[in-house]
Amino acid sequence: METPGWFLFVSVCLCLFATGSFSIENFHQAFPIVEPDPGHTKLRISREGLEAIERITNPIAAVAVIGPYRSGKSFLLNQLLSLSCYEGFGVGHMRDTKTKGIWVWGTPIDLDIDGVKTSVFYLDTEGFESIGKSNVYDDRIFALATVLSSVLIYNLPETIREADISRLSFAVELAEEFYGRVKGQDVAFEPSKLLWLIQRDFLQGKSVQEMVNEALRRVPNTDGNKNIDMVNQIRDSLAIMGDNSTAFSLPQPHLKRTKLCDMNDADLDPLYVEKRDQLKELVTSIIRPKIVQGRSLNGKEFVSFLEQILEALNKGEIPSTGSLVEVFNKGILERCITLYSERMEKLGLPVPEESLEEAHESSRGTAMQAFDEQHFGHRHAKKSVMQLDEEIQKVYKNVILKNEYRSSRVCEELYTRCEDVLDQLQVLRLPSMAKFNAGFLQCNQSFEHECVGPSKTNYEQRMTKMMGKSRSLFIKEYNHRLFNWLVAFSLVMVVVGRFILKFILIELGAWLLFIFLETYTRMFWSAESLYYNPVWHFIVATWETLVYSPILDLDRWAIPLGIMLLFLVLYWRCYGKRKNGSRWLLPLHSSNKNGPNRPRTD
Repeated sequence: METPGWFLFVSVCLCLFATGSFSIENFHQAFPIVEPDPGHTKLRISREGLEAIERITNPIAAVAVIGPYRSGKSFLLNQLLSLSCYEGFGVGHMRDTKTKGIWVWGTPIDLDIDGVKTSVFYLDTEGFESIGKSNVYDDRIFALATVLSSVLIYNLPETIREADISRLSFAVELAEEFYGRVKGQDVAFEPSKLLWLIQRDFLQGKSVQEMVNEALRRVPNTDGNKNIDMVNQIRDSLAIMGDNSTAFSLPQPHLKRTKLCDMNDADLDPLYVEKRDQLKELVTSIIRPKIVQGRSLNGKEFVSFLEQILEALNKGEIPSTGSLVEVFNKGILERCITLYSERMEKLGLPVPEESLEEAHESSRGTAMQAFDEQHFGHRHAKKSVMQLDEEIQKVYKNVILKNEYRSSRVCEELYTRCEDVLDQLQVLRLPSMAKFNAGFLQCNQSFEHECVGPSKTNYEQRMTKMMGKSRSLFIKEYNHRLFNWLVAFSLVMVVVGRFILKFILIELGAWLLFIFLETYTRMFWSAESLYYNPVWHFIVATWETLVYSPILDLDRWAIPLGIMLLFLVLYWRCYGKRKNGSRWLLPLHSSNKNGPNRPRTD
């Protein structure tokens, strides 16, 4: 029977919907969160297990177990979680390693730590020194577990070897880089607690703490062997971890190790069960929420933290604290540069060079202080500080160029404006030294106040030259134009006194002024001595008083006032005489006696 088309369509849609909305329903199992790449040299995120972590909103702490392969790490984790081998982490009975990469138990254990509800995850890591892997891969696993965990359990069978000490170089470097900041108020990155766990068949003889102390004792190096010096340096550096490390011994649970998964607590060695429970209490007592940048991480922040670590560890050929510091400081560097840029943008360019430099030093100090409060690392952070300073200098150079450009634009605009103003003052209808000086002073003050920045010195020189030249030209033309205006004024007043007002005294005064200007000054004053004569100074002072004052600018109102005055005179001349008769205070050019009705005489 043929299947209907609509049924196939609905089936496909349901399958797509189911696939798109797939999510983990049972978190009570182990999930991979980090897995090796095909070459087994680098690590990559495994999204399968991240959902188990991301859903947690409480502060997170992680307990990671590291150690050689086939050393019982997965079994130990199941014991700490009170899980059997069949429901907990997979336990391998073969010679090859069972766990690949890093796995997490999907259901955290909630603890009350210092009054804060904390979700504790347990991490299982791939064992060291298994066949088919590079040493760099082992180093990355160790480094990742060291950075992620709050408690790092170093699971070692029977004794501590030299290779186990050398492998701690990364943890030591982390401690040197970050541990000093933890002791202060500013906590940037809190390293994990290191728990030496020695599993051995017999507990007699030296205690596990004595074993650890003896293993960390310096090795004599009379021949100056560089490798021994390096190992001794690690031993010395481990001392800085001080109370950050603990030693614990755990006997073998049973002689038949391949049968452990089928045994319950009653079948195990009672001493093992007692010590295992003590180990649980010890882990619970030393665990703390993971602190990064002075604050605890929730699930999503923990996953983001994990992604940053992987980026750092995969960056170089070998994992290093320097690459880790660089990646974690990358975001802080960007924020500090943004902080510097935002402060510099508030300046309102252009500004004087001294003010710009002061603002730069202040903003740089603020950015450096912010970086110092937030940055990761101690020694390797110096490289980040140098990088921050270089980036700030780049931004500062751009600000300097922008300040120079805007200063040039503002000063050029002011220079052009003053040039136009002085050009207008040169062609005043009624020349006025007082008005020229007022315009000159206002233009100069405006330029001095508004022209700021690096271009000011250059434009000041140009401004001084231009204004000096303009002033000299105005003074040179001023006396000549004033003399011509006075001559023209005297002739106008002759016409007004003769034909409009018909005041003989006004006409006589105008003729006297005209004769004085055209004859006496030319006969007895030279062109140079005229301008230094007290009489001329009096004429100039009177002219300036009439033409320009703070109240009245005659150059601006001359035409409107002239029209109004002419209108009033004509009105008075035509209509005022009829209404008020012929009373004059001054003698007229005509009177009733000499009018048109006077009798003729031969």
